[in-house]
Order: sequence, then C-alpha cells, then structure tokens
Amino acid sequence: MTTHVSSTPHRRAAPGRAARVPKYYQVKQQVLAMTEALAPGSRMPAERLLAVRLDTSRTTVRQALQELVGEGRLDRIQGKGTFVARPKLSRTLLLTSHTEDMHAQGLRPASRVLDIRHVEADEKLSAVLGVAVGDGVLRVERLRLASGEPMAIETTHLSARRFPGLHRSLATYRSLYTALAEAYGVRPAEAEEAIETSLATPREAALLATEVGLPMLLLSRHSRDAHGTPVEWVRSVYRGSRYKFTVTLMRPAD
Repeated sequence: MTTHVSSTPHRRAAPGRAARVPKYYQVKQQVLAMTEALAPGSRMPAERLLAVRLDTSRTTVRQALQELVGEGRLDRIQGKGTFVARPKLSRTLLLTSHTEDMHAQGLRPASRVLDIRHVEADEKLSAVLGVAVGDGVLRVERLRLASGEPMAIETTHLSARRFPGLHRSLATYRSLYTALAEAYGVRPAEAEEAIETSLATPREAALLATEVGLPMLLLSRHSRDAHGTPVEWVRSVYRGSRYKFTVTLMRPAD
C-alpha cells in the first residue's frame, strides 16, 4: 500500500490576525451605539430607515435587530415596533405570589382570567397533586400584568375535591394564595421550581404582545403545605425580554 503525503504546507491564520467581522455584526454594534443615546422605551427607527442610514440591506438590519432582541437590548411589541429595552423586572426565587412580587417592586399587579374549567387528572397531574387518575382538577389560566403591561401566562392546577368552589373564591380575592388562605386555611409552605427556556408560540406571542419565536422563560412550580400535602402545580411562561430571576446561593455545610 502506498501512502501519499502532500508537500503543500498547512495554512494557518497568522498569530494575532483578527477574524473577519460579519456585516450584520458591524450593523448590530452601530444599532447598539444608537440605543445608548436613547431613553429606555424609546421607539427605534423602522428597518427601512435603518438600512438607509447604515448603508446596508434590510435583511442585514433585521438580523442585527433580532440578535439584540434575543439579548434583551431591544424589545419588540407586536403591531407597534421595536423599542429600546427597559430594565428587566427582577424576581427573587421565593415562594411568593405575583401580587406580592409586583407590590415589592412598586408596580400595580393585575390578572385577567383567560380560562377556568374542570379537567380530569391524567397520570402527571395525579402524581403532582396526589389525586387519583380521573379525579377532578381545577385548571386556571391567567394573564399576569404589571401596571398594565402583560408579563406572563400562568396556568395553575389544583385538586377540585380539596378546594371546592375555588372558582367563586377567585372572584372575591385578587390573589390565589389569599383565596387559599382565607377560604380554605391552606398556605403553601415549600415548593420545587424549575426554570427552562422556550420559544413563544403564536398564542403566547399574541397574549404577551411580543413576536412568535422570541425567547421565553418557562417556570414549573410544585408547591406543598406545611404537612407536605400538594397544593398546586403551576406552569408559567414569562417574557424573556422583561424578566430575570435571582437567587442567593450558599455553600453546603461541611
């Protein structure tokens, strides 16, 4: 067997030589510089005007804007345009309600019920709520707002047997946790919460006034009372451009 060895030397990039910067990245930096001179919430020029001003194509401008939206530097509001992002709302990971979180930041909490109905527990709901498969579960879907701005879609599942008439109590109390405490004497004491990322579906984008495919924060919470009895299972979709979560970490004891 004959082995052929090429005598052509392998070309390597010269040490210290800068990599080629894509056109869209250059445009992205130019747009970012523009935002620094604008107040948060200011509307950005339309793609067509930016393309003319920066002497490039609308496709390049669109790619640059899309990255800045994904990074949280810009915010797109469906039907209105692209805006300089405002500071994100920060939520510390504690077992608190939306109402408590908004009040802590000086904002006006509000909720709009999107859907409320009874469903039958499947295997997953049976496991997290401690009910039998086929038992009644109250499913409450709400749009969460902060001073009138849509922030999250929250879907809560609770045992219909443990909390009879809860849908009527929700009409009396603004906060679900207040309704549970006042009407049933139940208070969540501990919870497991998982945070993932997802992309906005058409329905989520419409409700949250954003665009399809933009990054969302997906939270799943499973809470229990002081006796360890399941209280709720919640799935929440937050606008990734408007929210961030913080947590205090401590080293485990030796």
